[in-house]
Amino acid sequence: MSTGTGASDLLHAEDHGVDQIVAGKAPVAARSPLQLFWRRFRKDKVALSALVFIALLILVAIFAPVIRSVVGIPDPGERSTDALDAFGLPLGPTAAHPFGVDDIGRDILARVLDGARLSLTVAFIGTGLSVLIGVTAGMIAGFYRGWVDTVIARVIDVLLAFPVLLLGLGLASACSTKEGCLGGALQPGRTIVIFIIVLSTSPYVARIIRGQVLSLREKEFVEAARSLGAGNMRIIFREILPNLVAPIIVYASLFIPANILLEASLSFLGVGVRDQPSWGQMLADATGKVDSAWWFMFFPGMALLLTVLAFNLVGDGMQDALNPKGNKQR
Repeated sequence: MSTGTGASDLLHAEDHGVDQIVAGKAPVAARSPLQLFWRRFRKDKVALSALVFIALLILVAIFAPVIRSVVGIPDPGERSTDALDAFGLPLGPTAAHPFGVDDIGRDILARVLDGARLSLTVAFIGTGLSVLIGVTAGMIAGFYRGWVDTVIARVIDVLLAFPVLLLGLGLASACSTKEGCLGGALQPGRTIVIFIIVLSTSPYVARIIRGQVLSLREKEFVEAARSLGAGNMRIIFREILPNLVAPIIVYASLFIPANILLEASLSFLGVGVRDQPSWGQMLADATGKVDSAWWFMFFPGMALLLTVLAFNLVGDGMQDALNPKGNKQR
């Protein structure tokens, strides 16, 4: 019986031990990149716990109306005078209102649940569009180079020069009317917030992907594909794009918490979503009442803090799992 093994077997046999593999005492099972990623990722208990928290948060956001009915709390816009004292001041957390109510009797827990739905929706949609636009622009600029690269790179530089919050304030103010902007394509509220996220985030994605493509296009596998007669589109989508999946996933996971904070910042400044509870808007309403009603700021602030922290921990864990060599070098 042969005692040797191939190099491909050694690359996918971390669990069996080198001695057992060389001696031929244990079978070697090849693992896919996804299996290798999950095997490394689940070793990071902190990132795995953060992933569980995010999964629960998504479920809470989806089933917020069901949770409200089960817990027995009113709708986020409903005002309850029973939770106000004789002087019209809100009472603290009670059995009927676990997170308390605001100064006009609206349940804080119901508003935090709806705020989670808004934050996740805006962040996921905005990040998805940013990645789509940024990856497309970055791949075109990095692959074709020349004047195409120059034009796209200069557009990216111009977009990166704008202060994000000032840009958001200007666009939100200009599009605050019922007609909106760009012939009604940009309406005040969720649409304008997503547009600001895409406009401010996609240049970063494009610059990162451009640098990756500039390096990948000089690799041997691209030259081999070109020598076999592959066209530019085939090289881009069949050869280069699969090698960009790992950095795309990592950077997307890190942009999501940044976009959640951006939405909260815009809502805090009064130019975000107004027809739906938002964590940023709740924090803005609580700024003058911290000393007398601590629950106004504590619960939405903790929700925002834990959500952003969880996404950042998952992003760091994914980066370490997808690039273990880079992690060792650090």
